[in-house]
Amino acid sequence: QVQLVESGGGLVQAGDSLRLSCAASGRTFGSSAMGWFRQAPGKEREFVAAISRSALYYDESVKGRFTISRDNAKHTVYLQMNGLKPEDTAVYYCVASTTGYSGRNFHGYDYWGQGTQVTVSS
Repeated sequence: QVQLVESGGGLVQAGDSLRLSCAASGRTFGSSAMGWFRQAPGKEREFVAAISRSALYYDESVKGRFTISRDNAKHTVYLQMNGLKPEDTAVYYCVASTTGYSGRNFHGYDYWGQGTQVTVSS
């Protein structure tokens, strides 16, 4: 069993930065692939980024602005978001896959958090 708790969301202006954190419980954290999805009002949930044991993956819309990282000692995954745009406004969800899946399909992940709101004003 893995529990995920996100934090770090908030209201910022365009061009600002935020760092989201996702604290994970469970013994399998080190072998799990972790990721972030987001869902804006009226839109489908979409892939943002993922990190496996050996690779990083980003959606094209955030590549060069967002950075995903993990600290296995702290059982935490981060999403550093720079150069935020109004279109980044969404609820951001942390996900975990105990099978190592690190793709774009939300249903490929076994666990997800409650989400944290990110709002970027223009």
